[in-house]
Amino acid sequence: MEVIRTVKVKLDVPDERCDDLHQTKKQFLNCANTTAEWAWRHPKDYCVTSKQKAENALYEQLRGETELTANLVQKGIRRAIEATKSGVARLKKGENTSQPHFDAWSVVYDKRSATFHRDYVSLSTVNGRVECDYVLPDNPEGTPIGKYLLNEEYEFRMSTLQYDRNSGSFYLHARMRRTTDELEQSISDSSRAKHRTVLGVDLNVDGSLAVTSTGAFIGNADAMNHRRREIEKTRGSMQQAGTRSAHLSIQSMKDRERRWMQDELHRVSNQILEEARDHECTHIAFENLTDIRKRMTGAKRFHAWAFRRLSQYVEYKADMYGIEVEQVNPAHTSQRCTHCGFTHGSNRRSKHEFVCQKCKYELNADYNASKNIAQKLLKRLHSGQTSSSGGAPCQCALTSGTLNLNGDYTASDPESAEGESTDKPTTSVVGS
Repeated sequence: MEVIRTVKVKLDVPDERCDDLHQTKKQFLNCANTTAEWAWRHPKDYCVTSKQKAENALYEQLRGETELTANLVQKGIRRAIEATKSGVARLKKGENTSQPHFDAWSVVYDKRSATFHRDYVSLSTVNGRVECDYVLPDNPEGTPIGKYLLNEEYEFRMSTLQYDRNSGSFYLHARMRRTTDELEQSISDSSRAKHRTVLGVDLNVDGSLAVTSTGAFIGNADAMNHRRREIEKTRGSMQQAGTRSAHLSIQSMKDRERRWMQDELHRVSNQILEEARDHECTHIAFENLTDIRKRMTGAKRFHAWAFRRLSQYVEYKADMYGIEVEQVNPAHTSQRCTHCGFTHGSNRRSKHEFVCQKCKYELNADYNASKNIAQKLLKRLHSGQTSSSGGAPCQCALTSGTLNLNGDYTASDPESAEGESTDKPTTSVVGS
């Protein structure tokens, strides 16, 4: 079994070599964009999605036009073909899309174009190799850098170099791989078999960004949407100006927006992890995000990106605490009553109001969905058990206790009752 982790580490790049990295990026993106233009010539009839065909047609040309090593040229070609494949898949579904274009600062490196060490990396550029030390924290223990980057049990895989315009710093997003043996895996499985408690998480395009099965209403999707709209308005007016200054301002604004969004998503992911740890959860369940824009009313590409990034943040942070993150089929999670199981579209009266038409159970619709998400993973975990005695206990973490698949509720406080704080978020659980 393979364990893959990505670690972001700042690089100490010699001042006189920074321009070499910038020129490398420029030529790398040129390879990708040239390939995308060639592959996307006839989108209504035929797009090239074969990496081999693209390399056969363009490799010699791009090697002659650039100062990149062979490996970097190949990586640029392959990046464009992967994006073209995604575009073709969207076209087949009847979705609107266009020729891929690459302008984000990034260069892909593997072991042929980079030599990875535990304290520095040697990168291929248009002007030979450049050695860059890692900027490591004083005490890396317990951090992703200490746990993966400096851990000899993890090996370096294909990684991505990026540049932060605001700080003028280069960062390596190092992809690390570890192969776990069967004995270690069996020990891990045995440990998890002691009990399985699932935290369900429902994601939303308005109201609270995330609602958990424990009744926590986290993040503010409305504030994120408002900021996004305001930035789009400002960007639109700047684009009309058409000046170089306006273009630079738009790029700077784009960078600030992405950093702000990532900070918000990190805060939300931390709060989700706190809920999971406070309730001693072994698993966190999200709904599968495939085709989220089609399924969720009001969802845009921005929301799809935010949801995926949030789930990624939760996943790599959860690993530090031995918590597993999985996705479940989203079908009927917003329509099924978690009290009696009755499923019908009319159960959800509005965006945030759920009233079961059969048993009249009322609660916040997002909270109801989060419990359904948790229960779906519970069923999958339970069905995968092979013990003749029925396997380890499987339960869903709720506001004031746990609930198993048989409907048996166990209160964390004997005087409390499940259902408290379900209709409205409280101050203590609402994210800012």
